[in-house]
Amino acid sequence: MKKKFTPLEKKWILYDVGNSAFTLLASTVIPIYFNGIAGTGGISETDAVAYWGYAASLVTLIVAVLGPVLGTFADYGGWKRPMFFGAAMLGVLGCAALAIPLQWTLFLALYVVVKIAYSTSLVFYDSMLTDITDRTRMDNVSSHGYAWGYIGSCIPFIISIVLINFSPLSISVSMPIAFALNAVWWLAMTLPLFSGYKQKHFVARQPHAVKAAFKRLFSVFKTEKKHKKGIILFLIAFFLYIDGVYTIIDMATTFGTALGFETEQLLLALLLTQIIAFPSAILFGYLAPRVSNDRLILVCICAYAAVALFAVQMDKVWEFWFLAVCVGLFQGGIQALSRSYFAKIVPADKSGEYFGIMDIFGKGAAFVGTMLVSVVTQLTDSVNMGVIPIACLFIAGLIVFIFASKTIRKENAALLAEPADAPAETPAENTAENSATETEVFSQNGAAATNDENDLSDPKI
Repeated sequence: MKKKFTPLEKKWILYDVGNSAFTLLASTVIPIYFNGIAGTGGISETDAVAYWGYAASLVTLIVAVLGPVLGTFADYGGWKRPMFFGAAMLGVLGCAALAIPLQWTLFLALYVVVKIAYSTSLVFYDSMLTDITDRTRMDNVSSHGYAWGYIGSCIPFIISIVLINFSPLSISVSMPIAFALNAVWWLAMTLPLFSGYKQKHFVARQPHAVKAAFKRLFSVFKTEKKHKKGIILFLIAFFLYIDGVYTIIDMATTFGTALGFETEQLLLALLLTQIIAFPSAILFGYLAPRVSNDRLILVCICAYAAVALFAVQMDKVWEFWFLAVCVGLFQGGIQALSRSYFAKIVPADKSGEYFGIMDIFGKGAAFVGTMLVSVVTQLTDSVNMGVIPIACLFIAGLIVFIFASKTIRKENAALLAEPADAPAETPAENTAENSATETEVFSQNGAAATNDENDLSDPKI
């Protein structure tokens, strides 16, 4: 296996560097900025936390509906690249527009639009993993994407923090500059992938493309026999454990602000999270082929469950710093390995469709998580109590993932045990109409093979 990244792999990793700048801004500066705007509008801190949670829930609900539909269309040859760029550009322009002085409700509405565009771009981006590398390198490439995203996003973030907190500029000037800076950074890291990406695995466009796309989407688990049960169990487990991950990312600074922690302390602690996550994510990518990524995912879920339980009693700044370190150690690993794990167990030519479905479970989970935090926080008038259901979901996700990984291992063993001359299943999309436009798919040793998603030389694990 080659150790150096190919030019296309590097361009794919760069987009993680670009969009992660907005992620960091959205999980640190923007919630604090919103709390200030909401406070000016007469909104209490508890209600501000709740409204921010409701907005995050709305975003995840909308993306959960749009993701699989748009992902299915993106699987048509030549469609993924422009759809990806369109979503990314909408996010970039929206990020820049957040600099406009707005009343708190309008600001929150614009943020929802930007977050939807950002999240949609990731559906296409994640599904590109099957095109830009081969399965033996997926764990490493995916982990490096998150790793460089963490460390690279610190550059515009640090500049933004200096402008906002340590410059003579007023907040009305420094915040617009920060938003514009992050938008330009996001755009600059998007252009290389847009110019270099070519869709290798695809489904040929059929007559009545819209109707055919919806038909494929609704019948996906009827046509995929080999790994139906394993994929479904993994998606359920993913729904449960990624819930807490996304909720912690979305509401960390809002949570700390409501507990009365100083803004500078919160931002520095979350910056530390990014720095720690860089080598940690790379380490998980290194260990994955040696230990197996499913076992490493289990370790990450257990760690996150412990983090959530510890947060229930948190009321001191040093505890927030401690949790920031713990999250940094496991955040990149659980996200990167989940992405590459899923990419290995789904058909490469329908990766957009499957990653769109995965987004239902991922974003749908975030909807449940942020909604639970908001509701429980308001009912108990305690931010700490809002963490309890998240801890429960981590534990449930751990249990289901154990069953999912065992099922997938059994299905893989059964696939390897099949006779070498066993006829491969032919997906409905790979008809004679598209057989002339043969797509590339990588075998386990990286060599190009024909578009047979159940080729025994490339068993799914």
